[in-house]
Amino acid sequence: MAKTTRTGLIAFEDGTVFRGRAFGAVATNVGEACFNTSMTGYQEILTDPSYFSQIVTMTAVQIGNYGICPDDVESDGPKVKGFVVREISPVASNWRSNISIQDYLTEAGIPGIEGVDTRAITKKLRVSGALNACISTEGISEEEAVKRAKGFDGLIGVDFVKEVTAKEPYHWDPEMKQSTPFTVEGTHLMREDTSALKRYKVAAMDFGAKFSIYRKLQHHGFDVHVFPATTSAAAIKAFKPDCVFLSNGPGDPGAVDYAHATVKELIEDYPTFGICLGHQIITHALGAKTFKLKFGHRGGNQPVKNLETGKVSITAQNHGFASTREELEKAGAIVTEVNLNDGTVEGLRLKDKPVFSVQYHPEAAPGPNDADPLFVDFYNMVAKHVG
Repeated sequence: MAKTTRTGLIAFEDGTVFRGRAFGAVATNVGEACFNTSMTGYQEILTDPSYFSQIVTMTAVQIGNYGICPDDVESDGPKVKGFVVREISPVASNWRSNISIQDYLTEAGIPGIEGVDTRAITKKLRVSGALNACISTEGISEEEAVKRAKGFDGLIGVDFVKEVTAKEPYHWDPEMKQSTPFTVEGTHLMREDTSALKRYKVAAMDFGAKFSIYRKLQHHGFDVHVFPATTSAAAIKAFKPDCVFLSNGPGDPGAVDYAHATVKELIEDYPTFGICLGHQIITHALGAKTFKLKFGHRGGNQPVKNLETGKVSITAQNHGFASTREELEKAGAIVTEVNLNDGTVEGLRLKDKPVFSVQYHPEAAPGPNDADPLFVDFYNMVAKHVG
């Protein structure tokens, strides 16, 4: 595929502009600029609902070399507002791929630019903190792009969960086709067949969940039933689940007060596991608060220390907010894990209830598998309390 002759730009609210070559859709979008340090997994990043309203810059040098595989996406389509890379691969080489990233973003209406200094953008965001930005492949002026970036309202206080949650309850993969262990020459790459396990019915609250989390829950012995974020505690209880799962999702955790109230009620009665936004919603349900990080944690190389075992794991993360440790401890929670880069809270559990959560992504798509045993821990916790 020949390099495009179209031009594009990304402009920041402080007036800085980077120009490059356009790919993907002819469009103009605004959002919060962020960067991701993963070396691979761009299609999972593009389709992660947690990136809703964000323009993502990849630090890896070349993106797109294995195309897009429909079996590996994390939602029903791209959720980013824009995509910025150093170089877009002209070739997509992968037998599982059916479309190039260029065509995929074009079909989704998402603009992208390449040929920019992604290292400079990353350093800028690390020094300045998160910035609103405008990405355009329509040929608008730099002045207009900066103006649009300044006009973006940002993430604080905005509920983006309602934009990405399920529209109605549904049963995830009822025929369990995604629970078959994937093997290469007999080597299991997933947990071994769980068909002999007792399967527990989990009510998964969808705040913008990644499909990989549901796959992992199913692989580890759960029958997954998905509920929209606005589902009431009474409706969940009427379903009579064995346990509750709280998913990841986009935006400010403080803005989804309806979820705080629901989760506050549910954790009194059910074993509960939360990931990312789910962890932050538990924080609010306990009466503690969250705060916005300077530039967030996004990538597959985030070191986390378990304070109870001393073990350090390399984790995959994607979040721009964090829980306040002092308030959590005052609320009676035990902070179990911290980020070794900045000391922020990465995990908690309750002293007197079967409830725990992590800020990072143990399903690791993309990322390392260090935290995969957390799904086993959830299963064992449910088995202990439900029987």
